Amino acid sequence: MRIVIVGAGFAGMYAALSAARLRDIQGVAPEMLEIVLVSPEPTLVVRPRLYEANPETLTAPLQDVLKAIDVVYLQGSVETVDTKVRAVKITAAGRAEQVIAYDRLVIATGSQLFRPDIPGLAQYGFSVDQLSDAIALDQHLHDLAKQPRSKARDTVVVAGGGFTGIEVATEMPARLRAILGRDTNPHVVIVERNAAIAPDMGAGPRPHIEDALHVLGVERRLGIGVTSLERSGVTLSNGDYIESATVIWAAGMRAAPLTAQIPAGRDSFGRLFVDRDLHVLSVPGVFATGDAARAACDDVGNYALMSCQHATRMGAFAGNNAAAELLGVATKPYHQKAYVTCLDLGAAGALFTRGWDRKVEMVGDVAKKTKHEINTVWIYPPRAERAAALAAADPEHVTNL
Repeated sequence: MRIVIVGAGFAGMYAALSAARLRDIQGVAPEMLEIVLVSPEPTLVVRPRLYEANPETLTAPLQDVLKAIDVVYLQGSVETVDTKVRAVKITAAGRAEQVIAYDRLVIATGSQLFRPDIPGLAQYGFSVDQLSDAIALDQHLHDLAKQPRSKARDTVVVAGGGFTGIEVATEMPARLRAILGRDTNPHVVIVERNAAIAPDMGAGPRPHIEDALHVLGVERRLGIGVTSLERSGVTLSNGDYIESATVIWAAGMRAAPLTAQIPAGRDSFGRLFVDRDLHVLSVPGVFATGDAARAACDDVGNYALMSCQHATRMGAFAGNNAAAELLGVATKPYHQKAYVTCLDLGAAGALFTRGWDRKVEMVGDVAKKTKHEINTVWIYPPRAERAAALAAADPEHVTNL
């Protein structure tokens, strides 16, 4: 029997850990239930931190952890999925295509930034979506130091005033001063189509976010969007033009394209509809998890968000349930009633909320300490020691804040 997990992000990593945990609990030898993780590299990209400086350091190796729990790592990318014959085709640079069969498939391919067809966006826009994007932005910021001081050089426009856009914008003044000199006067502008900043955060946290933006000198342009980019600036939907050498796109996510190969329904973000066990509806043997799945968190209408917090727990349930079906034991319906947000606000601290109504619990330096612990400890892989790694993957306890 074989479980194939596609993707080594938070959901894929925890799917592998959790499937191996249940296999171990049931006393089944690895050769009797093979767990295969497929991804281009055996590393976890710590994506929630890609707004920070030095993004090339924001990865964590997975090879030793996978070896410790007897999970097979297969390097490559899944190009095609055939759900009728239950097989995937894998390609890797320098190697022939490989087709492997599965008994259960876990789609944990994550998400990617939605880039609309705006003139100049592909040529001149930056992002912090993938590791390569964040590295390219960081290199660009350092290259600005070679240019003479100008309004365009010292101005950064962030398109999108949601979670990512705010973290990028509030971190940017300190990053620019570190690169361009302490006497630099950075001009950071958030452009948001909605009438309010942080539209999904709600009214409770918003005053704290607005205060932080004011303290940091981050300008807000609300109720307008970006219509075109060029090398030296950006044009807005109201006709205004902002001179800027750095435009960062942070407006919207979509599930990774592989989900389109699964013959099932998807939502407007491309996420596959799943049941409470995270089965893809109407496709036997296939689970979806993390940003690839539209999953109910509870019985009152809350659905998992495209976030690390939801991906880790969803991954643990998906891996457990894929293994459970093959081992003939009961599955565990996914549930995640606890929900918190911790928004980094750069030099202004952070904001911590709890619950779907986002009740503010901590702000400023106190919240910043929690954010630092989340970013540097909680979201990293468990240590590469078998018992500890397997214990970390109990679905009922993963990110149970």
